[in-house]
Amino acid sequence: MIARSKAYASVRRPNLRGALIGVVAGLVGALPLPASAQQIVRHPSELVYPELSFDPPAAADHRHELSNGVAVFVVEDHDLPLINISLLVRGGAYTAAAMATPGAATLAGSQIRNGGTASKSPSELDEDLDFLAAQMFTSLGSTQGSAGMNCLTKDLDACLELFFEMVRNPGYDQERLELAKSQTVQQMQRRNDATTSIEGREWSRLIYGTEHFSTKAVNQAELEAISREDLLALHAQTFHPGNFVVAVSGDVAAEQILPKLEAAMADWPAGESPGQVPGPTSELQPGLYLVHKEDVNQGRISLGHRTITRDNPDRYALQIMNSVLGGGGFTSRIMSRVRSDEGLAYSAGSRYGVGTHYEGAFRAAFQSRSETVARATALVLEEVERIRTEPVTDEELANAKASFIDTFSRSFASVGQVAGLFANDELTGRDTEYLVHYRDRLRAVSAADVMRVAHEYLHPEALVILAVGNVDDMLAGDPENPEYSLEALAPNGSVTRVSLPDPMTMEYPEQ
Repeated sequence: MIARSKAYASVRRPNLRGALIGVVAGLVGALPLPASAQQIVRHPSELVYPELSFDPPAAADHRHELSNGVAVFVVEDHDLPLINISLLVRGGAYTAAAMATPGAATLAGSQIRNGGTASKSPSELDEDLDFLAAQMFTSLGSTQGSAGMNCLTKDLDACLELFFEMVRNPGYDQERLELAKSQTVQQMQRRNDATTSIEGREWSRLIYGTEHFSTKAVNQAELEAISREDLLALHAQTFHPGNFVVAVSGDVAAEQILPKLEAAMADWPAGESPGQVPGPTSELQPGLYLVHKEDVNQGRISLGHRTITRDNPDRYALQIMNSVLGGGGFTSRIMSRVRSDEGLAYSAGSRYGVGTHYEGAFRAAFQSRSETVARATALVLEEVERIRTEPVTDEELANAKASFIDTFSRSFASVGQVAGLFANDELTGRDTEYLVHYRDRLRAVSAADVMRVAHEYLHPEALVILAVGNVDDMLAGDPENPEYSLEALAPNGSVTRVSLPDPMTMEYPEQ
């Protein structure tokens, strides 16, 4: 009987599928096509699209303020029964550095979630969240931290109570803390294994100096000295309403969530502000810096210098300039020259970083075979000089503008993105009016503006050039192109060899 049913099903299904396909085809064939679809162009390049029209939401329409002064941004979306709440927190590694506790910020942030609460063990907290099908996370970075939760609408009250218990009264379980330390020690042991991690570490040290909080790498002794009391002290200094901005998105109305947030923070005193984020104090030292890694056959190159902060009015022209130079992917000059034309790298490009609290960094980077590193570096430097002295083409200018203007709406693709964007601007003190004028300011950039800012803000004579790889092979160069020499490209003729530090003590050998 079972075999007969299977045979019957196998015969009937194709007929049913064919019947459905026929019905759908008939319906589609009967529908009238829009006029625009009836006109078929000869080539995709002839397609014409209507101008994209998009007005960004206004932060003021979603901003609320609790009685304790905490700003709350609520962006509603009732399509799914889900709610997201994030606390953005002022503070981070720079506040830990001020407390003379290197490495504490990362542990203090992660262990709020992983270390349980004052009344719940880590396993009990995990079980409660699993039962509620909720997610919670916490972190503390260089200049700010965050705590977030995601839950079903029906479980909002229970999750909110658990969330604020976790954020306000972390348990910092000693066993979980020791586990986190052990995992960090294992990561330390691999600090010098990959050229990518070596390049990132040494680049930051060269750009911002060895004494800046952002370049400090905790050593094993400092890590092991961090106590539960240190984490509690850093938490008390950082996680309090005076440092919070809240982003709420999803299936909840402002009039529902605001009273709940008021109640959750009613008796939580606001502490002192962590103060201004310190910028680098050391002078940039231009030159060529070589880090030897014998067991690789490719070199990683980064070259650049410090830049500007985001309040500089030239940032829009610089944004367009960098897109043409190396930020625009396959259409950018550096990528086209180094990869497409010469085949010297798989990927190459640049970024003109604009700092929020202090100067950002301009960085052009690529990876190439050891023997072709010098040649590829010379080509990048040529493109840097060319954009300073020759106007960009009309096509380059138009493509660069379109890449930002036409994708502007993607920053508002979800309610979570919108709430997060507004909250982050509030936390960092940015005027949200920039969103209203952003596209117009980009449209106003001319070819002359691009060349002007390139000449003013790119400094080929003051570059830091970092090369990580087999130094002997990189300096030997390409026998087929002996005219290229890496040492000859050194700014001011300065060449410095940087030895790898001991990964556990982070002590650098004497040069």
